[in-house]
Amino acid sequence: MTYQFLAVADQAMADGAITAHEIIALRRDGWSDGCIQPSEAEALFELNHRLAVHTREWVDFFIEAQAEYVLAGGTPRGFISEAQAEWLMNRIDWDGHVGSMAELELLAKLFEKAERVPQELKGYALAQIEQIVLTGHGPTRDGGSLDGACITDAECRLLRRFLFAYAGDGPGAVSQTEAEVLFRIKDATLGAPNAPDWQSLFVQGVANHLTAWQGWHSLSADRARALENFMNNQTPRIGAFVGRWLRADIGDGAALAIETGRRGVRNEPTAAEHRSGVDGARMITDQENAWLQRWIAEDRRLDDLETALLRFLAEEVRR
Repeated sequence: MTYQFLAVADQAMADGAITAHEIIALRRDGWSDGCIQPSEAEALFELNHRLAVHTREWVDFFIEAQAEYVLAGGTPRGFISEAQAEWLMNRIDWDGHVGSMAELELLAKLFEKAERVPQELKGYALAQIEQIVLTGHGPTRDGGSLDGACITDAECRLLRRFLFAYAGDGPGAVSQTEAEVLFRIKDATLGAPNAPDWQSLFVQGVANHLTAWQGWHSLSADRARALENFMNNQTPRIGAFVGRWLRADIGDGAALAIETGRRGVRNEPTAAEHRSGVDGARMITDQENAWLQRWIAEDRRLDDLETALLRFLAEEVRR
């Protein structure tokens, strides 16, 4: 950490506020060597906790800096490790709860940008939203609270980003645990002045769990490292092979092959196999049906959101 960075951060902590000029100074001094250092990431978290007001300029800088620090620290880049996830959760939970929207938006940004995140971190993020919805207290309420459980526009937006983010064991797929979070929130907020998007989010999330094809899986960090090492190997044998391959008349196929290899698609199914997998996923299994019936019967009545879900599933299975 540079002396200038520390001086600016300390002054902002003492003031409990940060100016646009100070944010520019932190950006300049923090990235003077091209990366965010661990001590700088720690200082930024402490400063975020001490600020009385989180301006848009601060939130943008905080998210950008911390996301770069976490993503750059993965091996390979973008693969967030369990140790990194634990560090992040400890910094966010330093006083027992999420203190700012900046921290929630940081989690959403990481899920969208990372190649892979531990499921523990994704579960942690969803638990924060569930707690805010059920208690009526938290940063999505602008420091205030609402009587009774309800779900706001801000919470719907975050939930959507958490649930359908690329990173995770099943990118874009809602797990059973995640679908159960939606059911718990639904049961707790029935009849409340919920956000207009809540019903569609609930229906889409639970239906995704029951009918989406989940045959795609992201690469493990070990497999990604192996591929990265292969591509970085500059021996004449591999270099000549790659050179001949790229000089071949294959057009956009080369770029596509490189991109899909990096993003984790392997043993890619044929079109027929893919179509068969998607069609099969639409059919709800006996186990899935039993799970759904159990949750619908939880409150001993069929509510409007469950009715909307069942109608959607009926249409999806008919397609």
